[in-house]
Amino acid sequence: MRVVVDTNILLSALPSGRGPPAQIVDAWHAEGFELVSSLDQIDEFKRVTRYPKVRLYLSHATVGRVVNRLRQAEMLLTRMTIRAEAPDPGDSYLIAIAIAGGADFLVTGDKPLLSLKRIGTTKVVSPRRFVTMLGR
Repeated sequence: MRVVVDTNILLSALPSGRGPPAQIVDAWHAEGFELVSSLDQIDEFKRVTRYPKVRLYLSHATVGRVVNRLRQAEMLLTRMTIRAEAPDPGDSYLIAIAIAGGADFLVTGDKPLLSLKRIGTTKVVSPRRFVTMLGR
């Protein structure tokens, strides 16, 4: 099963290590699914972790570990040629990753993305729903 995990879900998993976002990251590490990511997502993750508000909760070492792990994603797209439109243009890269990677799921807490329900063959689901689907 190929899955795109919204950058915000990855970020939410880090400070507490609990809840659906952390369970999703744990499942990925335990090879419960194949993560589909891209260099665009890695750039987004690094950009967001530079915000002063976020830096209060995440150490440089933690950010580095996540970036390295994302670079080792089962499917890392390096050249995104698909252009996609999302309700929020800042989320368009997630739709492009899902399409280009042939993802089965896009996991997000973003309500405008969730309202799409499906992008081609990719189902858009909330973190809680995805954790339920994983049987966790």
